[in-house]
Amino acid sequence: MELRHIRYFLTVADELNFTKAAEKLAMAQPPLSRQIQDLEAELGAKLFVRKPRALQLTEEGEVFRQYAVRVMELVDKSTEDVRELKKGLQGTLYLASVDGSAPHLLSGWIAGFHKSHPHIQYNLWNGNSDDVTNRIMKGLCDLAVIMEPYNAEGLHGLKVFEEPWVAIMPADHPLVKEPGDSVSLKKLVDYDLIIPSRQSRLQEIEGWFAGIGRVPNVRCRMAHVLNAYELTSQGLGIAIYPAASRSADLYSGVVRGLRAKRIVEPEVTASYVLIWSKSRPLSHAAREFLTYIRRSVDGR
Repeated sequence: MELRHIRYFLTVADELNFTKAAEKLAMAQPPLSRQIQDLEAELGAKLFVRKPRALQLTEEGEVFRQYAVRVMELVDKSTEDVRELKKGLQGTLYLASVDGSAPHLLSGWIAGFHKSHPHIQYNLWNGNSDDVTNRIMKGLCDLAVIMEPYNAEGLHGLKVFEEPWVAIMPADHPLVKEPGDSVSLKKLVDYDLIIPSRQSRLQEIEGWFAGIGRVPNVRCRMAHVLNAYELTSQGLGIAIYPAASRSADLYSGVVRGLRAKRIVEPEVTASYVLIWSKSRPLSHAAREFLTYIRRSVDGR
């Protein structure tokens, strides 16, 4: 079996049509069909079900495809690594993050890494934790920053940052008028709450209140914090979000008449985690970037 056989197979598996696959490979259809037949003979299994108008992968074909993709990824990454040894670190880093502090963390790491590796290019994507994790699992991103909790199956994880949860309220709210920059969880019990939409967030917040023997009065669950701000400013409830969900103005205490107070008793924090796939090898550039992040997190 040669690499070309694997490339031919993957192209046919993508197109599920010999004619289209042959066009994509810039070769005639009969030789391509023979190459696939030779591969099937070597494996001792049918990889495709031939139908009049289309092909379909067999169960054996699906299994072989998973391994074939990994083989070609290793070949491509090893080729890239060897070339970089001669030319210096190059290539593109595919990164993703959730909102909050994650974009700030990534931008800081990129700025520092760029000083030593100016030829690296960056492709950044933003979304919620589930979407970002899905991109890592599909091999669309090298590294990503998400928030706990998350499903760690198939992933490496490195905790990189923590920040407090805050209660965001109108400036004339009774809790704002109380002294100090924090508010206890018990004092939030009697108010309607606006929280993030993820089910895991609801469970987390319910866990806080269960710890003090109470149940939160969740009025709204919002995917986007700016929408939560709008409802809060209209007096619909107190928004509970990680601190960095605030705009830059909120760090100084004011945004459109809103105020933020850190939640205490108990003090609750949101954790950010850098994730990458256990099953997909990182490129040379991604490995170096990961090493840089580890050192940054460790303070070295």
